[in-house]
Amino acid sequence: MAKKILITGATGLVGTALKKHLLAQGYEVNTLSRKESDDPNNFTWDVYKGEIDTQCLTGVDAIIHLAGEPVAEKKWTKERKKQIIDSRVKSTQLIYKAIQSNPDHQIKSFISASAVGFYGDCGDEILTEESQNGYGFLAECCKLWEDAVDEGKKLSLRIVKLRTGIVFSTKGGALPQLDKPVRLFAGAALGTGKQWTPWLHIDDMVAMYVYALENFNMENSYNACAPFPVTNEGLTKAIAKHLHRPFWPVKVPRKAIELLMGERTEAVMMSNNTAAQKILDAGFKFKFTHLDDALANLYQHK
Repeated sequence: MAKKILITGATGLVGTALKKHLLAQGYEVNTLSRKESDDPNNFTWDVYKGEIDTQCLTGVDAIIHLAGEPVAEKKWTKERKKQIIDSRVKSTQLIYKAIQSNPDHQIKSFISASAVGFYGDCGDEILTEESQNGYGFLAECCKLWEDAVDEGKKLSLRIVKLRTGIVFSTKGGALPQLDKPVRLFAGAALGTGKQWTPWLHIDDMVAMYVYALENFNMENSYNACAPFPVTNEGLTKAIAKHLHRPFWPVKVPRKAIELLMGERTEAVMMSNNTAAQKILDAGFKFKFTHLDDALANLYQHK
């Protein structure tokens, strides 16, 4: 079993929770960060300059790669889109270059984040890991990202890519953004409200990375989403119920969202009806399969 792990993107929502969990389980954890720190297990890199402290690989059995610029935070200028792609693709290439230059490494597994954006906007079509790569910026970004990750097969690494939906946590990420209008008594569906929204509780996301780490029969792509995706309307209604706020039958017109978000509307309005069968077949057991239970758990903790 892998005992020493390198995590990139360890200060993000998933990375923070995963690092905490792995340390509690007795793993040793190295991290790669842009900032220097007093932590002897934190190493620095600069993806854009192509610099990496190769000491980060010493004694490491597996790498969990979560680094990447946030997708929906800033306006999608040409420059920003390049950053979103480069932060994923070039970071992967930089790690592989460091592994290649270190023939004595003992790394066996490379487990990477990816996203359901890979499939593009697919309406009601049920999406399995065999479904085709879609159209749009996010689909293009995910394809380039996964292709870069797959290059690790040439280094005889076991590759796992977790195509993630919206990870729900009250500590950050999408949920506080989604529940903000509901809290302000303005909860309503976006666009038609029929777009499918694949979701996952933060605890299941962390558990899935650990499962992928410890189960060597897992390889290639998996949809990292709970077995029952919901529509945007269903999601907003459920949040309103748990926050004891009204849900309005009016819909926020797509044009209004486009005015506010520009091209990033793609990220908010995409419909991904993802199937979780492959990860279930691999033996993974979800703690939260239904949205109601996940929200009840998250909001009671708050």
